[in-house]
Amino acid sequence: MPSSLRTLLILLLTACLSPALAEDDARARLDHFFQEMTSFQAQFQQKVISEQEELLQQSQGKVYLKHPGRFRWDYQVPYQQQIIADGQYLWTYDEDLAQATVQKMDAVLGRTPLMLLSEPRALDDDFEVVSQGSHQGIDWLSLTPRARDTDFQHIFIGLDHQAVRMMVLHDQFGQQTQIRFEDRQLNPDLPDTHFHFEPPPGVDVMRH
Repeated sequence: MPSSLRTLLILLLTACLSPALAEDDARARLDHFFQEMTSFQAQFQQKVISEQEELLQQSQGKVYLKHPGRFRWDYQVPYQQQIIADGQYLWTYDEDLAQATVQKMDAVLGRTPLMLLSEPRALDDDFEVVSQGSHQGIDWLSLTPRARDTDFQHIFIGLDHQAVRMMVLHDQFGQQTQIRFEDRQLNPDLPDTHFHFEPPPGVDVMRH
């Protein structure tokens, strides 16, 4: 899987923040979202930036999430790729390569941010969360993982008055993955079958 996909993080949060809000208020809204959100969908645009600030990759698509433990990232441009979690297994499917990988979600739950929203746990057990203030109408929080065996060093979450607007991940190699969310919908009706993946005939499946 490309490094940009390994470091993908499915963190979709919502809040009604303003620059005047205290850090405790921002955290309270964040925690409230984890309690109230049952599903989410949005369009996304993703950029991967090198340590030298060069653009390495651009992609876009649509993301869907549903409690408990289900999510789906559909990459549409420039390639067709899917990352799907059905609550038990995590699938990555590359249509161009006719190749899929699958692993149990429990195996990656503790070392990747992929599960944070779809299978939320105590946030402070896994991250150090710090308010970073407001910039251009977006309020920022930083999340630093407490575990050392992760693919990323820091996560920055940017929220506007409606929901999460941006997410920035800094990995161990100095690269950053920037994700911007558009057309956000909170608690849409998403059937469980939307998160089921069946490898098409002829696809090579690698199991971990």
